[in-house]
Amino acid sequence: MFASSLAASLLTSGAAWSQAQRTAAAPTPAAAPAPAQAAVAAPQAQPPRAPCMNADALGVGRTVEIDTTGGPGFGFEHFKDLDFLKDHEVVLTFDDGPWPENTPGVLKALADQCTTGIFFIIGKHATYYPEILKQVYNAGHTVGTHTWSHAALTNKKLTEDQRKEEIELGISAVKWALGGNSPAPFFRFPALQHPPEMVTYLGTRNVGIFSCDLDSFDFKARNAQAVIDVTFKKLDKLGKGIILMHDFHKHTAEALPEMLRRLKAGGYKVVAMRAKSPVQSLPQYDEQLAKVAKLPTVSQRPVSSVVTTVSE
Repeated sequence: MFASSLAASLLTSGAAWSQAQRTAAAPTPAAAPAPAQAAVAAPQAQPPRAPCMNADALGVGRTVEIDTTGGPGFGFEHFKDLDFLKDHEVVLTFDDGPWPENTPGVLKALADQCTTGIFFIIGKHATYYPEILKQVYNAGHTVGTHTWSHAALTNKKLTEDQRKEEIELGISAVKWALGGNSPAPFFRFPALQHPPEMVTYLGTRNVGIFSCDLDSFDFKARNAQAVIDVTFKKLDKLGKGIILMHDFHKHTAEALPEMLRRLKAGGYKVVAMRAKSPVQSLPQYDEQLAKVAKLPTVSQRPVSSVVTTVSE
């Protein structure tokens, strides 16, 4: 049943969001499935953020721990109850990764300013580029999920089981890509479309739901300056907020260094959001991922990171 419904969900996802661009950029996965034990590797503690060597960095103003019991919602675009940010505090969030070049560009900008964000990962993309996702995790950023294929969960052609599969396979895929380390129980719906029954479902799974306070609309921007202008026009009006960006987009990676400098100059502080405990993937979806997704069985790291000359 899982295989047939997964196939159906993948067929319907393209119409919901520019999947053609992603498919064109994505490599062809290896034919052989990953070993079954890959999805259940022993977890390890997430590395802390590196010590800051930049005295003028934006940094992190404070860190908050989130208890996601019952599925709390964050972001005034859709959820009004949890107003925890103080004036001139922001949370940086990035959707749709991981991807080559742009995600590493975002990571470098954050590292240069000794600050952090939440990355909402598409499960399928995690299986394409697990090493890039590990870079996100190992840099100490919070990793959440963003479904398996970015299907619109409001699509009436999807059954309730297929909607759950999109959520759960996304979690299992990110866990696999992180070598058995579970992501945070933080979830963002594609296109911020929240079907009520899936909001309820995430509550039963104790997964926090993220909307945003302001959208950078970087997916519409023609250049990096447009991303900066739109973001600060909204931020200066609101005075604080959860900012929605996409590490999938080139202009976002290009804009981020200047955005972070402007945040520092404007007296803004970045808030790091951490989960009290990681999400627990469901075994049936871990197994389904290994059978259906045809995950690579060998590392795709560059030669220089695999083979090192120790003597000549």
